[in-house]
This record gives sequence, structure tokens and C-alpha cells, in this order.
Amino acid sequence: MEFKSYIDQYHYLGFDRSVGENIKYFVKSENGVPLGCVMFSSPAWACRARDTFIGWDRDERRAGLHLVTNNSRFLIFPWVRVPHLASHILAKTARRVSDDFRAKYGHPVLLLETFVERGRFRGTCYKAANWLYVGYTTGRGRDSKTSRPLIPHKDVWIYPLRASALSGLRADAPEGGCVN
Repeated sequence: MEFKSYIDQYHYLGFDRSVGENIKYFVKSENGVPLGCVMFSSPAWACRARDTFIGWDRDERRAGLHLVTNNSRFLIFPWVRVPHLASHILAKTARRVSDDFRAKYGHPVLLLETFVERGRFRGTCYKAANWLYVGYTTGRGRDSKTSRPLIPHKDVWIYPLRASALSGLRADAPEGGCVN
């Protein structure tokens, strides 16, 4: 409840809902001081930039999508001023999110994705945390029934959780992806 309240109050998108499989992290300092919130949830069903980078066709995406999670909310509270905190949080969550998914849902994740709204943000913290920029969205959104942009274009950033993640995401890989 506290997580939802903070996201509603301080994240520009608010807290609409948790979509599908999700993991929420409430970030605190070593002294227990609240610093922010991070949520990973179900990935975008289709994202040309991500899918092209991975090398997915429609069937491969369908088979491997459960091995991807979306960093759908990332919030550092407005009163917190700590240099490099954002990239530090991204690195710490990247080290544990796959194990947390395995414990909660019975499978790991191999790839993180996020969408950064162009014109509002630059993705600097993702770049600093070694995420890869792979392109941008069309602005059509998940439920669009038209070819025209309806929402802001977003930059697509991904983070493979291991060196063999891309091969583990392809349909010819064993279930659960690669072993590493």
C-alpha cells in the first residue's frame, strides 16, 4: 500500500495497476531511510526495437516473452539528492531481479526492458548503468487500433542479465533460457 501511494504521489505516470507478473522494490538507505521505488512488470507484448535486437519473429517472441520484464516504474523521491543513486539502484536490482522472479513465479528473467519518454527524460541513468539503447517506439501504444501515434514516442533501453541472454531468448534455446 505504501509503494502504491508513493508512486501515485510522485511518479508522473502514477500507479495504474501491476500488470501480470511483477516485482516491487521499496528502496531504502542502509539506515532505513526511504529513497525510492522500483517496479518490474510484464513486458510489452510487441516492441519492434527490442524484438529486432533480439532477433525474434512472432513465434519466438511468444515463446520467450516470459523471460523479459519491464522496468515499468522507477522513482527516486524528489527530496533525495544522492549523486549516482539512480544507476546504483538499477545495478542492484539487476543483480537480484531474476532470482526474485524465479522464487515468485518459477522462472528466471534474462532481459530487462524500459521505455523512456522522449522530450521528458534522456535515459542518462540507464546509460550510466550500462543499459543498451536499441531504438524507439512508434507512439501507438499497447491497445492502438490505428497506425497513427497516440502517445509520446519513447526510447527503448534493454539490459541483458547475462552474456548468453540473447541466445537464451530464442525459441531454439532450452526452456528457461540459457544456463550460466
